[in-house]
Parts: sequence; structure tokens; C-alpha cells
Amino acid sequence: QVQFVESGGGFVQPGGSLRLSCAASGSIGSIYVMGWYRQAPGKPRELVATITRGGTTNYAFPVKGRFSISRDNANNTVYLQMNSLKPEDTAVYYCNVRPYYSREDYWGQGLQVTVSS
Repeated sequence: QVQFVESGGGFVQPGGSLRLSCAASGSIGSIYVMGWYRQAPGKPRELVATITRGGTTNYAFPVKGRFSISRDNANNTVYLQMNSLKPEDTAVYYCNVRPYYSREDYWGQGLQVTVSS
């Protein structure tokens, strides 16, 4: 079994900050990639950021310079620090993990992030 504990979503005004957290546990093995994806109403799910076990990061263009992804390998936890938030960032944010030598990804339940004045 694989379990996720996600936290940090909420309501924030434009220009504000939020920090998302996702901890994976269970029979998941060593995790290669951890990341965050988001889905806004009426739009497809899109990549936000990923990070490998070795610390290599990748960011979608709309969040570059504003968001920062990090992870704690000992606790299988990934974080997303979101600064200078914009209304366009409003979406449900999903945690994603991919173990080594795994064909499938595992997904969290999602966190609502709303950016509005």
C-alpha cells in the first residue's frame, strides 16, 4: 500500500506565499522522482515542478523564479514553496512520486490552492 499525507493548500491573496508538503509512505520503495502537478477548472493537468533523488530540478515556465521544489529523502517528503502567487496559479495541486524501476506513478489526493483578492 501507498499512503500520502498532503498539507499546505489554502486561500491566499495575489503576491502571497504558500508552502505545500507531501509525505509518501508504505510499500513504495526508493523514490526516483517526486513532483507537483496542478489542474485548474476546465484545463488539463499540467506539470509544475519535479525533483530527482539526487536533487535535479525541473520547472514549468509559468512558475520559474517564483516556485521552489525540495525534498527530504529520509522521510520521502516533497515540498513546494510558492511565492509571488498569481490568480493564474489557482488550481488543485497533486503530489506525484515515481519509484526506481517502476512503471507506474503514484498520486496524492490533491490540495486546493486559491489565489484571489
